[in-house]
Amino acid sequence: MRDRFFVEGVHAAGDRVVFAPDDARKLVTVLRKRSGDRVQVVDSGGAAYAATLEVDGRDVSATLDAPLDRGAVETALRVTIAQAVPKGQKMDYVVEKATELGAFAIVPVRSARVAGHDTSAGKVERWRRIAKSAAQQSGRARIPAIGEVHDLTALAATFGGFDRVYIAWELAEPLPLRDVFDAELAEAGSVLVVIGPEGGFSAEEVQRAVDAGARTVSLGRRILRTETAALVVLSAILYARREL
Repeated sequence: MRDRFFVEGVHAAGDRVVFAPDDARKLVTVLRKRSGDRVQVVDSGGAAYAATLEVDGRDVSATLDAPLDRGAVETALRVTIAQAVPKGQKMDYVVEKATELGAFAIVPVRSARVAGHDTSAGKVERWRRIAKSAAQQSGRARIPAIGEVHDLTALAATFGGFDRVYIAWELAEPLPLRDVFDAELAEAGSVLVVIGPEGGFSAEEVQRAVDAGARTVSLGRRILRTETAALVVLSAILYARREL
């Protein structure tokens, strides 16, 4: 049963659940599922079940069987990526790959150098759909939250809710990420990683973040694309915590 779908609510074996319209459409028109076929269903509490489908036209439901023991799927360290929205479809890529790697949440950010990029409500809903699809594909037990778009001032106001906050900056002291994370993340439960746009954050923006409690980190001697940077830092954090 490789096909996996999320449903709202917390459930138990024997419950009947109804799939959202987009999932129902995928089950019927893309995967060609029929009544009696089996899939995996993950509820809002992260519990996974084998389930038997019932297809009635466009309406698709399932009866949950015994829960599946999949071990620890989610990372113990909750890593949130605050990504300055890049141009084109690059944010789609960041959301998809960060979800696959295990990001806890993703926050789209508007900075001085992304003022003209599309951060509309429709785009946010698109990113949420991408996160859901990526979570299903990668076997996640939860869908990472895609927050509302924040400017840097609003984002800085959230720093106190994290054990550590890092902002990637090309002018940061060039310490290896491994040394930084090995020294600082052993006891952390939550981390916020702030990634700038294609042109980077301005020095003023970085200073405001540092004043609010962030630490600047270097990503090495080479300049990374913004859509690469978030995935590098997330991977390095999870590797340092032995969760990758």
